[in-house]
Amino acid sequence: MRFNGQPLSTGTGFVSLSANGPVLITNRHNLTGRRQDNDKPMSPTGGVPNEIVISHNQKGQLGSWQEKIEPLYSDPESEKRVWIEHPTLGSQADFVALPLTQLNNVELYPYDLSNPGADIMIGPAEVISVIGFPFGMTAGGLFPVWATGFIASEPDVDFNDLPIQLIDCRSRQGQSGSPVLAYRFGGTVTMANGDSVTYGGPVCKLVGIYSGRINAESDIGIVWKTKAILELVNII
Repeated sequence: MRFNGQPLSTGTGFVSLSANGPVLITNRHNLTGRRQDNDKPMSPTGGVPNEIVISHNQKGQLGSWQEKIEPLYSDPESEKRVWIEHPTLGSQADFVALPLTQLNNVELYPYDLSNPGADIMIGPAEVISVIGFPFGMTAGGLFPVWATGFIASEPDVDFNDLPIQLIDCRSRQGQSGSPVLAYRFGGTVTMANGDSVTYGGPVCKLVGIYSGRINAESDIGIVWKTKAILELVNII
């Protein structure tokens, strides 16, 4: 995230497809540059971003990347944002969709929110992974870091009456906007209906988008559920 070319912070996001083209799904606080709870600027400079630099996969060259700049407002003097918020939750939801316009020579690997993956059991204590860039760090090249933790609340219960799933994971700054996956290596996998299914290779399910911890002293993290992200993308 930048203001007039000056770096402010780093974060994570992932791509999905809307009826009007590809969008970047990331946290609202990444794009506003402000805390969700009190609206104060998060950067020690006091600055808030007006553009972001996205590292995309280069077309036809997996393992190579290129940077594209996307504006966050309709023009440099405007306060009209170009990202889209949830149709009913609005600014209360810490996730947004940013239409992608700079895609020349880019290869996209979008998540299908209407088909988030196999219906794997993701009850309390089941393993999940937060896939992103803690402190802007990569796992080599621009591949993300997989931080592994556990489901920490009942999936069918909404935390604070919002479409939020809690996790227990040592996630940190820079991972905001990470996709959260239930990933299994294959073999016998327990499904949501209690059946056991044998897979010949890896299988996964998108649980949602990570947006931070409940407070700075806790490893309990907040994940906005996939169904809520789909509600947003469906209005675009």
